[in-house]
Amino acid sequence: MDKFKAFFTPQQLGFHILLAIGITLILCFIAIFSLKIYTRHGEEIAMPNFIGKDSETLLQEGAAKDFIIVVNDHIYDKSVAAGTVLKQNPEPKELVKKGRKVYLTIASSVPPKVKMPELKDVSQRQAEIMLKALGLELGGIILKPSPFENAVLEQLYNGRSIAPGTEVSVGEKITLVVGKDIDGLPGSDSTAVTEDL
Repeated sequence: MDKFKAFFTPQQLGFHILLAIGITLILCFIAIFSLKIYTRHGEEIAMPNFIGKDSETLLQEGAAKDFIIVVNDHIYDKSVAAGTVLKQNPEPKELVKKGRKVYLTIASSVPPKVKMPELKDVSQRQAEIMLKALGLELGGIILKPSPFENAVLEQLYNGRSIAPGTEVSVGEKITLVVGKDIDGLPGSDSTAVTEDL
């Protein structure tokens, strides 16, 4: 009991509070120091620019040896070679630590598929807009006598009629058969084909 009372005397109580504060400060210092070592604080390097480079070459030459390369997306782009890096995350010149994962978006050699829209009875202008929005190209226009001026009468793929909903590759050419006022054509039973656009 005397020891218990002695613990709470003003002199002893003050000593124990200071001791507790000192121990807490030492533990905080150790934790912060250990965290800096664990996270390799101050060892950041500038992220190289991989955009425009071949992804296979990057891996073979070890150009990305300080990082973990992850290909997380493919985008079809006919203007660049397949395997070319189009985007990267983190961005070039961003300060990162060694061993960081770098996510790459590379060019695909295979164009994606889209469903052929229903263009029949749509105006020629609207049909062209719809094709472009899906990544399809207008291959040409065949004018056909019809009372429905500038309306699409049929949609053709490789010279044959193509049904709406049929899957085609992006970049394919679609020909439109468009109605033309009968009086505006050379003959009432003739057709005219425009040049490929």
